Amino acid sequence: MTLVRRRVIVHGTVQGVFFRDTTRREALARGVAGSARNRDDGTVEIVAEGAVEAVDALVGFCAVGPPDARVERVERFEERPEGLSGFQIG
Repeated sequence: MTLVRRRVIVHGTVQGVFFRDTTRREALARGVAGSARNRDDGTVEIVAEGAVEAVDALVGFCAVGPPDARVERVERFEERPEGLSGFQIG
């Protein structure tokens, strides 16, 4: 299996709407490792590492988010996989 890693910055109403926890559950269900954290500028940053299809599906979820989120824009960055395990919320 080829691993990929993507860093995603999600803009909009994404803090205080369970974005990080929902993303963690979605990631674990797909076998994706990484993390999600609130940033001081009001965005949420997600690092996702795993199989291409699983990471792409998680990034697709991030473009929509949980029901109370209002995603305005998603920035995507390709990075070198580090062999992460688990999914952390920061």
